[in-house]
Amino acid sequence: MDFGVPFASYLQEYRYKYLALFHALRAAILAGTIPHGAKLPSTREMSDLYQLSRGSVNQVYDMLLAEGYVTAAIGSGTYVTYELQEPQGTDPESSQHIALSAWGRRATQGMPLPRENWPESLKQPYISLEMGKMVVDAFPTDAWNHVLYQEIRQLESTRMDTEHPDTLGHVPLREAIALHLRRMRGIQADAKQVVIFNGSMHAIALLTQLLIDPGDRVIVENPGYMGMKRAIEAAGGIVKPNAVDEHGILVQDWEEKLVFVTPSRQFPTGAVLSLERRQQLLAWAARRNGVIIEDDYDSEIRYGGRPIEPLKSLDLEGRVVYVGTFSKTMYAGLRIGYAVLPMCLVEPMRRAKEIYEPSPISMIEQRALAAFIQNGHYERHLRRMRRIYSRKYAFFYRMMQEHVGHLFNVLPCDAGMHVYASWKGTAKDYEAFRCSAAAHGVGWTDDRRYLYLPSTQNAACFGFAHLQEEELLQGILRMKTAWEDRHIYNT
Repeated sequence: MDFGVPFASYLQEYRYKYLALFHALRAAILAGTIPHGAKLPSTREMSDLYQLSRGSVNQVYDMLLAEGYVTAAIGSGTYVTYELQEPQGTDPESSQHIALSAWGRRATQGMPLPRENWPESLKQPYISLEMGKMVVDAFPTDAWNHVLYQEIRQLESTRMDTEHPDTLGHVPLREAIALHLRRMRGIQADAKQVVIFNGSMHAIALLTQLLIDPGDRVIVENPGYMGMKRAIEAAGGIVKPNAVDEHGILVQDWEEKLVFVTPSRQFPTGAVLSLERRQQLLAWAARRNGVIIEDDYDSEIRYGGRPIEPLKSLDLEGRVVYVGTFSKTMYAGLRIGYAVLPMCLVEPMRRAKEIYEPSPISMIEQRALAAFIQNGHYERHLRRMRRIYSRKYAFFYRMMQEHVGHLFNVLPCDAGMHVYASWKGTAKDYEAFRCSAAAHGVGWTDDRRYLYLPSTQNAACFGFAHLQEEELLQGILRMKTAWEDRHIYNT
């Protein structure tokens, strides 16, 4: 008895079985596969069927009950209450004519570039060197599952409705992050300044809404993270791109009041902002009464060189907002980010967050992450990941120099999960090479995805963290062969 629920497909999307089961059952109810009035299996039957604990099944049923999809009758069972509505004959396209607000129109303009459509019918497995992917087989699953299940059991044994969670996030997690930042990053943050978000992009979007008025110009790095552009423009701001070089953003005496930077590891080039420019940036903020939003997206994965302190560690006047994330260091599906705010922004952020989420989300994951950090698992995990990425980076850099060094100038780096490489040839040759490489079953992330202004210089971003050394070498050798065959595509 499985009601036709495709549980296996949901396991691929959701990391934990209880979440997969919840979404599988919910989707089946919404689709009418499990019809109105149907009785769900008992928790014992369901736990046997899907290999979950009865406590986890109880949690799934409680989630369905809380959202109104089922009802529980004491001594009788759990029944589906959602009733699929019959179409009323309305035009399904009519929703396209609903007028959007000014904010809605801004938010839907300037959509991000689509991902590359690489060939699917290849004789050999495709090797993706696109950035943004991370190693998954080295994650301490047992330790994470232990703290996660511990929090689930604790919630099962207490009344959940007696809690009054802070909209700024689980307090023990905020305390754990503040301690970690003091010990490992040199940021003298108080837990009261730490705010938990649903990923770093959530933090960036809310910060732009708090700090930008329509028509305000905002300084961003070029090339840079396009998520900042979308957030700024949705808030009505105007993006003002500023050039970067091998030492980071070129600091000027801007008249604007807000700047977004990635000083510890510039995105996507990997350049580290020099101490001189850090001091210039802080001096600008003090002189202009400006605010600096520092996005520290992956510099914790540092495997060489001297430790780089965040810009926030030098901030003595409360001008820097430090944004971090666990999606790069833990796993991509853990949508927990955070920001360290100047005290004057904490209460405004509380009010802003209460509009979107009066109570914080992912409380079980927040509790588990707090325990994971407090028990020392997180720092041990970081040390292991640094060793793994260090070996992969050294191998990848060496093989790139040996086999395609005549094509790319690969920028050395000491941290992160991707390398930036500038193209040595012409734009025409680069396009022919990209097409040839795709035909040979290898691809990467084009730098143009992150450019605010046109450039005559082609560049590529190569992700190496998620692949084994044999796959990295195979990808590089395919690029070498693709270059030799480029004449087929050079028209």
